[in-house]
Amino acid sequence: MDDASYLPTMSRRYLKYLIAVTLFTASILIFLLHDHRMIRIGNFAYFRSNPTYHQLQNTHTLSAREDMSVNRVLKKAAMEDNTIIVTVLNAAWAKPGSVLDQFLESFRIGDRTLRLLNHLVIVALDMEAYKRCKMVHRHCLSVSTPGVDFSGKNNFMTDGYLKMVWRKIDFLGIVLQKGYNFIFTDTDIMWFRDPLPIFYLDGDFQISCDYFRGNPLDIKSNIPNSGLSYVKSNNRTIEFYKLWYASRLKYPKKHDQDVLNLIKHDPFVQEIGLQIRFLDTAYFGGLCEKSKDFQKVRTMHVNCCIGLNRKVLDLRVMLEDWKKFLSFPPSIKNSHSAFWSVPKNCSMQSIN
Repeated sequence: MDDASYLPTMSRRYLKYLIAVTLFTASILIFLLHDHRMIRIGNFAYFRSNPTYHQLQNTHTLSAREDMSVNRVLKKAAMEDNTIIVTVLNAAWAKPGSVLDQFLESFRIGDRTLRLLNHLVIVALDMEAYKRCKMVHRHCLSVSTPGVDFSGKNNFMTDGYLKMVWRKIDFLGIVLQKGYNFIFTDTDIMWFRDPLPIFYLDGDFQISCDYFRGNPLDIKSNIPNSGLSYVKSNNRTIEFYKLWYASRLKYPKKHDQDVLNLIKHDPFVQEIGLQIRFLDTAYFGGLCEKSKDFQKVRTMHVNCCIGLNRKVLDLRVMLEDWKKFLSFPPSIKNSHSAFWSVPKNCSMQSIN
């Protein structure tokens, strides 16, 4: 006979109530774990029912029409190993005589860089930039942001500038999710030699520096510049770009480069096993820290410079320096006597 039958009626009722409550609680927990389990992206942790979770999940978005166009253009531009070169710009940088013209010229006069134009995708953030791109280049994409006009100058750290740089990170996350490796380059970077042979074989995420301290693994001391990066498409980089883009919510007044400096120490980066490499300014120089050897330089960035007109003027000077170097006889080229004339016009001081 069941021992429970000897319990007083009240005890049996209590036991049934306790069992019912336990089963109900267990079912709720199973439901939460199955459909509303917590997600963590870096230092962000949210239940799936939290509206902020949906902001993080919908990180990388395109309209259906844009998505079709992106798929078509990326496929045409990709190298054999599914690597593309990407730059992002607006109308102010694309107009005749502005940054885009200098950028494309550097590929044409560089050492074995002309062929790389076949793999360059120009992402236009407004229709004027897209129209201009179609006039001068093969692979152009129009990527819009509803309710935002990117066509103006969007000076450094203005609201328009911040929206532009985060749209860039947004788009690059899409590229990774589609299975493409990329070399991202700001349009104010001159390509003088093919950089592919210089990239590390074992790096997931490789990035140029304003200041390079000598060790490509030194996360603490190297000062990265998000103007140039080489990123391989894998689960580690896809998750990292989710973290990077989501972190704009935590640091709303900072641009992508400042946020990168903050999140590079996040434990999540170590957890996913992301291999970060910092690129030597001897090969990937800029106005902050110039490449001193014309025999080594791959790219030069007009960084440490605020103001579109200033950038354009120093880009022209930089191109002239390179042309002058190319005109030297071999004996002078090998003597390492060439030097950059820039900066002439550039400054970190804001223009009113």
